[in-house]
Amino acid sequence: MNSLGDAQGRAPVTTDKPWVIFLIFLRLGLTSFGGPVAHLGYFRDEFVARRRWLSEAAYAELIALCQFLPGPASSQVGMALGLSRAGYSGALAAWAGFTLPSALILSLLAFGITHGGWALPPGLIHGLKIVAVAVVAQAVWGMARTLCRGPVQVGIMLVATAGVLLWSSTGGQLTVMAVAAVIGLALLHNTNAAQREGLSIRVSRRASWLAIGMFVALLLGLPLIAHHWPDSLTSLFDSFYRTGALVFGGGHVVLPLLQSQVVSTGLLSNDVFLAGYAAAQAMPGPLFTFAAFLGASISGWSGALVGVLAIFLPSLLLVIGVLPFWQRLRGNDRVQAALAGVNAGVVGLLLAALYQPLWTTSILSPLDVLLAVLALMALLFWRCPPWLLVLLGGICGVLLGA
Repeated sequence: MNSLGDAQGRAPVTTDKPWVIFLIFLRLGLTSFGGPVAHLGYFRDEFVARRRWLSEAAYAELIALCQFLPGPASSQVGMALGLSRAGYSGALAAWAGFTLPSALILSLLAFGITHGGWALPPGLIHGLKIVAVAVVAQAVWGMARTLCRGPVQVGIMLVATAGVLLWSSTGGQLTVMAVAAVIGLALLHNTNAAQREGLSIRVSRRASWLAIGMFVALLLGLPLIAHHWPDSLTSLFDSFYRTGALVFGGGHVVLPLLQSQVVSTGLLSNDVFLAGYAAAQAMPGPLFTFAAFLGASISGWSGALVGVLAIFLPSLLLVIGVLPFWQRLRGNDRVQAALAGVNAGVVGLLLAALYQPLWTTSILSPLDVLLAVLALMALLFWRCPPWLLVLLGGICGVLLGA
């Protein structure tokens, strides 16, 4: 695969087939355990280090942009990468491949938990979390070496880390990114030309405005449709679309909103809701596929399909609508200086997330420390494929937790 972009900011047209994009993201959807921050680590290993689809700087910029959009950031990064490689069908293929495994498993679990009393093997989640710590640590180390080379950028990284740890809310993260941009604009100049590399986005301005218009129209129109045609699936689509359109901060933030939509309204018991949420923690891929579990528990397979489509649709429309305008804006020299600061801030954000919540919830004993170090060594020095490490981590977790 050729890398995207050149020193002048031009990106070559790629010829990837949608089915190729789908298979790549399907493998990630089967092996990317550990939540959104870990997903970004898996993506970096696959698309920056291995396939060289884009540079470290362009990848950090994409993460920063998706942090400012509502919805699941890791899924939006995947959609953007698919869009850049194969257009609209590539964005859909990336989303489907990354989402399908966990959505299908959670739909099956919905029937199993509600009717058969299924439970997850003891220790499985813990073993997968340890692997996620190693994956994110590798990503932070690699990105820091590339994006935090000078004292100003190292300082921004450390300040961002401290800021996110002290103020871990979504508002805190957005504020940290904004401060990093201001510091970069004030203190960083003559940024490396390689940082001008970006994604090749083949979306017209008309299509961008159409996507933004659809996003707003659905957000305003679906409540009216659900009110006048109170079908269960229509109401479900409305509830999950609004959740996906209005939630900032990723999968864990979506919990109270979904709970108010399905538990407070009497559609589902709180016990089943919490059991499904616990199961979703152990799934690969995006945590937003919890919507498949809820939809399946309420309305069977049709509910699962409606739930997944509705909660991810706002993200797809925003990626198509916003990314082309962003690609035009980012070529400005002052924007580049701000982005250099934001990129260092992204590294700080990931470093903070490596500690809290990944480290604090995954590393609970000296044995966990040993396993995490071994997993990191396997990634850095032994070139162990992440999918194999995930498999070994799950097995170790089950054996140690039995």
